[in-house]
Amino acid sequence: MALFKRGKTWWVDFTTPAGERVRETSGSRDRNQAQEYHDKLKAEAWRVFKLGDRPDHTWDEAAHRWLLEKKHLRSYKNTKVVIAWWHQHFRGKLLRDITRETIQIALDTKAGIWAPGTIKRNLEILGAILHRAADEWEWLDRVPKRPQAPKVQRRIRWLTPAEMQRLLQHLPEATAEMARFALATGLRRNNVLRLEWSQVDTARRVCWIYGDQAKAGKDIHVSLNETALAVLERQRGKHERFVFVGKRGKPQTQIYAEGWRAALKAAGIENFRWHDLRHTWASWLAQEGTPLHVLQEMGGWADYGMVLRYAHLSPERFATHASVVDQKMNVTISAQPGA
Repeated sequence: MALFKRGKTWWVDFTTPAGERVRETSGSRDRNQAQEYHDKLKAEAWRVFKLGDRPDHTWDEAAHRWLLEKKHLRSYKNTKVVIAWWHQHFRGKLLRDITRETIQIALDTKAGIWAPGTIKRNLEILGAILHRAADEWEWLDRVPKRPQAPKVQRRIRWLTPAEMQRLLQHLPEATAEMARFALATGLRRNNVLRLEWSQVDTARRVCWIYGDQAKAGKDIHVSLNETALAVLERQRGKHERFVFVGKRGKPQTQIYAEGWRAALKAAGIENFRWHDLRHTWASWLAQEGTPLHVLQEMGGWADYGMVLRYAHLSPERFATHASVVDQKMNVTISAQPGA
């Protein structure tokens, strides 16, 4: 059977001259396109077996196959965006023609525009595709060298309580409520936007984020303080399913940049992003002496190194440990002659 359907997608199925079975999705709902993909794979298998020839593959084929194999990734949508950007530069190009130079030329188009973290992320995804093409699919003899990703400086920006009050006063009411809840819980933007009543238990003063919704892929259990509970109480009855809604009573799907920027300007706050509300929450806790391992669990960070960014905000937590040296020194001094 050369072609068969699974759901709405056509799959190819054939045996190579070497006796190996090829059974994979064509990624297409169009039978003619699937047949073309089947014929191409079969012709390549014949050339490899009879002529010992490794066929040339294009960036388009590699990107397409990568996306087919990575549909299970939680970051799939973001990965598609990155691949689409590289596709602007490598469309139709043979994989063996992708070099350090051609990669750098592509990156130069974003010089002074992209932050180091964005460059690093784009290079990582490109590298992953090229490595798979060489190591798994055997489409390349070697992985081309790539420009070195710039070092990412971890950015921490947080608000003082006075700045927070000014910002909340100037935000639209619905946005202010979400910002207030983010500051009270440390939850990321999407977790606030998509929070459902089924994830909230005000009697137990908790809410939770499921693992498939969390960046680290693990459930997050949030203790609700009085501020968070008050926000939830004001949202009750506005929507049957979702906690936060917009002006027309429909679920809030995004934070509108215009209103956010206008509020920041009116409040006299610069260089501040929505995600910095989470940094503010963590910074306030660290300043009040919350142990970093507790902060890690509360914020749902998978990597302890991410929490260490806040260590410098609570140097007082080392005071008790530092005093141990006092005790040793005092013993030593008292034991000296004439002490």
